Amino acid sequence: MFVKRLLSPKTSPHPPPQNMEPQGGITTADLDPRILLHYGIPSTASILAFDPIQNLLAVGTLDGRIKMIGGDNIEALFMSPAALPFKHLEFLHNQGFLASVSNENDVQIWDLEKRCIASKLHWGSNITAFSVLYGTSYMYIGDEYGSLSVLNYDAEQGKLLQMPYAISANSVAEAAEVSPFSDVSIVGVLPQPCSYGNRVLIAYENGLIFLWDVFEDRIVCSRGDKDLKMQDELVVGSSNDVSHEHADDASDTEHLEKEISSLCWASSDGSILAVGYVDGDIMFWNLSTTASGKTNHAGNSSNDVAKIQLSSASRRLPVIVLHWSGNKLHKDHRGQLFIYGGDQIGSEEVLTVLSLDWSSGLENVKCSGRVDITLHGSFADMILVPTAGSADSSDGSFPFVLTNPGQLHVYDTWLSASKSQHERKLPTPVLEYPTIVPTVEPFITVGKLYSVYADGESSKLLSEIVSAGKYHLGNTLSKGHKKWPLTGGIPSELPVAYNVVERMYIAGYQDGSVRIWDATFPTLQLSFVLGLEMDNIKVAGANAPISALEFCSLTLSLAIGNEYGLVLLYKLIRSSGDTNLQFVTQAEREVHWSYLCAEGNNYNSEESSDGHSLSSTYDDKNKVVQTDSHGKSDALKVELDTAVGSTDSKKGLEDLLGRLDASDNQSLHARS
Repeated sequence: MFVKRLLSPKTSPHPPPQNMEPQGGITTADLDPRILLHYGIPSTASILAFDPIQNLLAVGTLDGRIKMIGGDNIEALFMSPAALPFKHLEFLHNQGFLASVSNENDVQIWDLEKRCIASKLHWGSNITAFSVLYGTSYMYIGDEYGSLSVLNYDAEQGKLLQMPYAISANSVAEAAEVSPFSDVSIVGVLPQPCSYGNRVLIAYENGLIFLWDVFEDRIVCSRGDKDLKMQDELVVGSSNDVSHEHADDASDTEHLEKEISSLCWASSDGSILAVGYVDGDIMFWNLSTTASGKTNHAGNSSNDVAKIQLSSASRRLPVIVLHWSGNKLHKDHRGQLFIYGGDQIGSEEVLTVLSLDWSSGLENVKCSGRVDITLHGSFADMILVPTAGSADSSDGSFPFVLTNPGQLHVYDTWLSASKSQHERKLPTPVLEYPTIVPTVEPFITVGKLYSVYADGESSKLLSEIVSAGKYHLGNTLSKGHKKWPLTGGIPSELPVAYNVVERMYIAGYQDGSVRIWDATFPTLQLSFVLGLEMDNIKVAGANAPISALEFCSLTLSLAIGNEYGLVLLYKLIRSSGDTNLQFVTQAEREVHWSYLCAEGNNYNSEESSDGHSLSSTYDDKNKVVQTDSHGKSDALKVELDTAVGSTDSKKGLEDLLGRLDASDNQSLHARS
């Protein structure tokens, strides 16, 4: 019945009118604009997912888009028909598919190779928990009524199917011998590691936790009993002071009835569970079971639970996110707990990292350090990405932190151990996602796409310069000696023999810099990063924000205007491998020449105080062998001064290049 309903075509009661397309004109099929590529992190990014085998990162947005990120500038953009936020996002690991759950409870399976939705299914109730069984195509769904269901994606048939297996809240309550709670929603579903898919942990909103055996249909262990006793609770204050306080019995009973807000496994074998609560408490539960086959209840043992607080204040923030990075060298008894929330209400928004150790027993958990990561914007999401060569976070990991609007930062795993008690704050990330076309850092102020004339000597010269610039810039995804940790994806293959620049994208920035990309293909390639400073010459306003750009492909001239009123003219002509850069200021009325190599570094600069520009020719050893004075420098200076004084910088630049084309084109080719 489900298959028939899925495959039956939808019919419209009102068929569309015929012959509505104009004859011999543009049809609706011709007017189908679509996005070929998107660069960077979308500003509405809200959720992250990671495939540790394929080494791919997925970023979901509030408007139904999914950005796929790999290594070496590999990016892809998926767009959902419904512009809705995603509640859940997970990979079907190493299978080429991604599962998403929208705010309207639509479960979608995305085909990464085809970049489309392979199958989808609308769920009848509100989905409150979602998890993919690692290494399989099976998915667990928990809903608002406390029921657990199973889905499976059949890749051969391309269908998302609901399996007959389901667990109701009443059946769990009956097996646990507790009062029915059919109106309590499931807030967490976690397949237990090292159980070969046989066991799944189910966490309910009221604080009850059950480890369920799927094949035996029974509860393996339960946690959250009201008669549980705790001896001490660990308080790790914001000033890094660690104290053990005696737990009050009455408060413990109240705690065990409160709402769960987050949870994660805190051991590689699934024996320790970390749970965050709405009131800011964090509990570590011991889920170790015996081989007797009987249900393991918490009982009155204090060895089954440990309590941690980030503040001793009575009012604290809910624990929104929990992630654990273990240490296999210490048998999972040591590791780092990443926490968002749990601190005092009104405190600074940070991501907290605790270094914990319970080698002496869970009841004796110790904190050896706390680090608060200062966020760059409001928090959106975070995940742990295993280090190279590891498929899980037990061998160390990189925290990926997503903040608004659309910022992704990466940190090293040693950050908590490397900081002393007086250096808990980490103000800057180790790596920021290196977008091909940066728009925020630095902030873009103007950008234009230009067509380049494919014929003529100028086009050949430009292609040579752009090729040299790409070679010298190298891999733009590295920052210092740190490389971007993602390596997944396959880069697009461009025609090897095609080496002609047809389009260029040029952008100006608030810091006064200019970047030039080869935009011949949809995948932009950075060719130049131009600064507006010269050696031994100080030009006032050189670092002012760029306000106008104009490029002429006939003369290979680039005119740049900034908010200070300064106009700069680049001549992108290779002369012994160099590029000429001219500075003209209205105040000094002088012409400064600087010779730039392909990387954009200044070789040298010279100045003419009498209003004449000097053009120098360099040999292979960067020594001046000839200096010429161009008589047209006075006229050029006047033209530039006119553009500087214009109230409309864009119009001034256009007029300048128009007059420059007519007067300079012949001498340009002669010099080239």
